[in-house]
Amino acid sequence: MKKEVKSRIGARLGAAVLSVALMLGLMIVPAGAVGAISVTATLSPQMTIVVDGKVQTFYNVQGEEVHPVAYNGTTYLPVRAIGELMDKNVNWDQSALTITLAGERTTGTVAGTPDSAAQTRTISAQLRQDFTIVVDGQVRSFQDVNGNAVYPLLYDGTTYLPVRAIGELMGKDVSWNGASQTVTLSGKTSGDSLVTDADSFENSGSGQYIGESRAKEIALNHAGLSSSAVTFVKVQLSRDDGRWEYEVEFYTKDYREYDYEIDAVSGTVLSYDYDAEDYRPSGDNTGSYIGVEKAKSIALERAGVSSAQASFKKAQLDWDDGRAHYEIEFIAGNYSYEFEIDAQSGTILDYERDSRWD
Repeated sequence: MKKEVKSRIGARLGAAVLSVALMLGLMIVPAGAVGAISVTATLSPQMTIVVDGKVQTFYNVQGEEVHPVAYNGTTYLPVRAIGELMDKNVNWDQSALTITLAGERTTGTVAGTPDSAAQTRTISAQLRQDFTIVVDGQVRSFQDVNGNAVYPLLYDGTTYLPVRAIGELMGKDVSWNGASQTVTLSGKTSGDSLVTDADSFENSGSGQYIGESRAKEIALNHAGLSSSAVTFVKVQLSRDDGRWEYEVEFYTKDYREYDYEIDAVSGTVLSYDYDAEDYRPSGDNTGSYIGVEKAKSIALERAGVSSAQASFKKAQLDWDDGRAHYEIEFIAGNYSYEFEIDAQSGTILDYERDSRWD
């Protein structure tokens, strides 16, 4: 009888401890567990994050808004966005599964479009005990208020840390207002797919990626330009359709703009685009192109319109996805027409006809 009473008391005590742990936002992890642990969390766009009196909105490098995540009673915020607030560069090393925050920030703050349609919902995330966080050369580990280890959370390509750990990194106090759903970081002074939310990526020792410098060089060589003749707008590694690629954007002194996508492993130019009508990249044989007048006649014939009936709005040579084509736009009668025509074969790649009065 005494054993049964003790058992009931122990069970109730255990339940009470678990309840308190959940309220405090503790992350209880089985001893000896390693790697990725699948967990259920909550995407929480309704939460407001205030840092030193200023409401913060977080974006990934693609300019997409990322929202706080609630897991096990605590709030998680994106590491990369915190790097911006700390004015530190954020780098991801795939081979070592390491996120590094270091140095004075050189990439600037990412702007984006707020995701006003986001709703609170249940999500699947990963608790990543195998991720290492390095701040200014020092490996950092994090604990909850009771000294239990807490780990990064990975969701949709973005790495998150518990807000208390972020407070430690930034040297700020953290408070929570349940009525207004607001997390506040303030006071003190600043101290301190796998992942797609880093400013730059490394593969130490593997030599897998060509690197940003090589990607810029490939784009410039393809365009027939020197580095001194251009200003770079963006050089970043991103993932598209399961493939890592560098997005390279730059413009010349006369404001011609160039966009490249370059395979991050092979260095192959996947696509390129230019906004100048008379520009041709190095190696392109424009002598084999059909010419803009021929492209206009092909478009008119397809539309069943004579040249006298048409009022042309655009007729120019352009490049897209590695292919030279003519963009032809004109108005005839009650309709507007848009064509993309292969510059070498004359094949109509795209065709649209819209009523002018819709």
